[in-house]
Amino acid sequence: MVQEQSYSPEEMLFDLTNRVRSLEGKYNLLRDRVLIINNNMIEEYKRMMSEVKAINEDLREIKDDMFKLRESIRHLIKETELFAKRDDVQFLEKYINLWNPMKFVTEADVIRLIEGKRRNK
Repeated sequence: MVQEQSYSPEEMLFDLTNRVRSLEGKYNLLRDRVLIINNNMIEEYKRMMSEVKAINEDLREIKDDMFKLRESIRHLIKETELFAKRDDVQFLEKYINLWNPMKFVTEADVIRLIEGKRRNK
């Protein structure tokens, strides 16, 4: 059988005091841990917010660059629409080959020919 021990009031008070001190120590330890965790969380939050701001700034720059790139592409497309078409170039090539401007005479050549004919007469 289990024997019950009788405690004197001083022992009970001492035991309760020890338990309260132990609980206070655990409470203080837990409070310190919670404070450290809170501080770490606050620091981590601040770090993350600064990273988010940096990412947002990078995103804004990328959007601006994309807008400029789109505008440049639109400008290039408009410029290429002004280029001569293949059919137009082929049409001109056909007539240039037909006329053969390399066989055209210059004014100086005509004058020389006329003077040459006059001398021969």
